[in-house]
Parts: sequence; structure tokens; C-alpha cells
Amino acid sequence: MAKAVISTIGHDRPGLVSDITSIAQSNSLNIEDSRMTVLGGEFAVLMALEGSEDALKTFDQQMHDLCRGVDLAYMYRDTQSPSEQAPSRPYVASIVSLDHPGIVAAIAGFFSQRKINIRDLTTQTTPAAHTGTPIFNITLIAEIPATLRIHTLKNEFEEFCEDQDLDGSLGPSDAISLG
Repeated sequence: MAKAVISTIGHDRPGLVSDITSIAQSNSLNIEDSRMTVLGGEFAVLMALEGSEDALKTFDQQMHDLCRGVDLAYMYRDTQSPSEQAPSRPYVASIVSLDHPGIVAAIAGFFSQRKINIRDLTTQTTPAAHTGTPIFNITLIAEIPATLRIHTLKNEFEEFCEDQDLDGSLGPSDAISLG
């Protein structure tokens, strides 16, 4: 089976998810994974598809046609199954802070410096109760290489959060709710 990843972004409107998923379904494509959300008033879609090469080519053409008609930006990329990776353990990091520029870059840098892959990262800004002060929340799933000592990593993460004035935790992905 062939695989592809698509991305679209454009003005949010009712029926957009139905339009995109109907094109996938009409071409007998399997949606393996997806993220769909409104960001800044724009609707964004990331979707991993699997099916025959011909079906993916037809899907791509139909999506180009749809996107031209409804002012959506669209990107298509053929992919392959992930290559064999070194053993790792999924851990979840949750961080809360007063909102300010540079938080995501600092956290990404912390994990990158330790050769830790970030598999998934979600951010959200919400107003604090009573004051309305913007509070920044990050949840990420990191693939911790089996060669890293978890105790040492947790201590380094706690020190990093303290230095950056962040409230953060790091734990096994099955022990922390992602809701």
C-alpha cells in the first residue's frame, strides 16, 4: 500500500471535514491518522492516508480541484512506512506558564539538545480565572531513547522548568491524561 500525508488550511466553514473525508472515502483510501482544528479562525487539517498509488493520485487531483474552489491552501506528500528506529519510551511533558514569546522554542531546544524526538506537541492559550491573564499550556509526547536514564532526564527537566519559570511535569504517557 502507498502512503501520503496532506495538509490544508483555509477559512473555516461547515462541511469542510465532510468534503475532504468524502474524497478520501470515494477513492477507497484509509485515513490512518489526522489532526483537524481551528487556529486563529482558520481551519487546519493534517491527514495521513493509505491506499493504492492510483487512488492517492486521484485524491490529490480532486483535492487540488476542491481547494481552488473554496480558497484552501493544500500540500500533498508521498511518504513511506517509518524506518526502523532505536528503542524508545513515550513520555508526556506538560508545561504551564504565563504566556510570553519563546516558550515553545526553549522547550523544543531542551529535548533537541538531548537527541529526544518530539512526536506530538499541542499548545493552547487560555485566560486565567478571575484575572484573565493569558496562561500558556503545552502538552507534548517525547520519544525517550532507551539509552537515557529517566531519573537524570526528569531532574534536568525540573531544573530547566525552574530556570525558565515554567510549571512542568514529565512522566510515562500511560500515567498522564492527554485530555
